[in-house]
Amino acid sequence: MKTSQIQRTMNLSGLFRKYILPVFLLLLTISLPLSAQNEVKEQLVIPLSDPNKPGFLEVGLVNGSIRVTSHTSKEVIIEGAVGSSKKHKEDDAVSANGMRRIAKTNSMELTAEEHSNRISVNTNSHMRAIDLTIKVPQRFSLKLSTVNNGDILVENVNGELEITNVNGRIELTNIEGSAVANTVNGALIAIFKDITPNTPMAFSTLNGKVDVTLPVNVKANVKLKSDQGEIYSDFDIAVDKTQPKVDKSSQNGMYRVSVDDWTYGKINGGGPEIMAKNMHGNIYIRKAK
Repeated sequence: MKTSQIQRTMNLSGLFRKYILPVFLLLLTISLPLSAQNEVKEQLVIPLSDPNKPGFLEVGLVNGSIRVTSHTSKEVIIEGAVGSSKKHKEDDAVSANGMRRIAKTNSMELTAEEHSNRISVNTNSHMRAIDLTIKVPQRFSLKLSTVNNGDILVENVNGELEITNVNGRIELTNIEGSAVANTVNGALIAIFKDITPNTPMAFSTLNGKVDVTLPVNVKANVKLKSDQGEIYSDFDIAVDKTQPKVDKSSQNGMYRVSVDDWTYGKINGGGPEIMAKNMHGNIYIRKAK
């Protein structure tokens, strides 16, 4: 490389370090706080009336997700964040065409009430998606539901679980106790470390797989049905191979005939009923490893 070319390269490098790089870093520094300001979060810390006894938590959302995990503390910690919706952003862009935004409303209402270890959480999720991350003591029963824009995830909790979703999956991991779980559009996965004896359970979805893992020594009667899917298990299930039950009834001279096409069986000699049902998807009844 000629001396003149080397000199020009050094000059350009000096200009970049002196003028362009500082401006770039300044813009980056300014943009970070602005993005952080757009993220709305809120936290509630709720002490229990009797920390030495099990608790109960109820949460119902219209839009948003719920994640519940256990921790070693004897209080409940609820963190809420305003979720994002691409559709809402697109709608805003269309409606604001040619106009300048004066103010942005991105508030979140998050409240909770506690009485005798029972906690009820309220939000304004009917107005915007709100994502909740909740930490509870391990011995806690849960009643959780959401409708749109979110999943329900529960991990390492011991109690009675009643979980309902519409447009999203349900995932229960390392659970002890019992569960009744239902969703419409999404997979349903439940992994149990231990189950409450003599307690029936039910798992269902319309579109998605049902995947349930049970302790090796579980005793249960299973009732399984997939309209457009297969049923699998690594348990030695004693399947009832009798013909489907036909039910006939008459009313006003008319006869009604219905066929029960469920699959029935027993695990380890039988016990309380465990029902699993879906329409589009497979069913898996797994043995814990």
